Amino acid sequence: MTAMQIHDIGPLLNQMLKGNMFDHFLLREASVSHAFQTDIDGTLNSRFYSEEECRQLGLSGLRFIPFSHVRPLCLDLIKGNRKPDAFRFVFLLSPEHQANTVARAGSVFQTEDITGMFLNLNYKNEILTCTTGISYRIFSPDKTLEKEWDRVAALFFRRHGIAVSEK
Repeated sequence: MTAMQIHDIGPLLNQMLKGNMFDHFLLREASVSHAFQTDIDGTLNSRFYSEEECRQLGLSGLRFIPFSHVRPLCLDLIKGNRKPDAFRFVFLLSPEHQANTVARAGSVFQTEDITGMFLNLNYKNEILTCTTGISYRIFSPDKTLEKEWDRVAALFFRRHGIAVSEK
């Protein structure tokens, strides 16, 4: 796990909410604090879509909603004349990207050993931080995968032109 401060808040939000920067992530949860508090639980409501719709939308087998499906709602919550007092987004790497990252890490872990690889964006007191994390199904002292995920997360921001520094 690592914590990074994001220096380019405006460009990050622009790419996140108006572009596709986070489209290969699922949204675990989000909260935005402005005149009132808005909380989003990203758990996919399987009763809302038919099986055919799930296949067509690429939702089959997912537990959480892809961020691309809720991005317009999140944009509406954040845009306006006044910026939010605070916000938090908990992103979960998509199963396909998670499998690629696990395979590339060269660790003892298999894809089924991992329940999630997270990016947590927290904005408060005009400071935006990102923390990384991995949720495991098993215990191992091997930190190879965590180091790879931290490296990939930092590279992700750099590739999008977002300046970050470790906290």
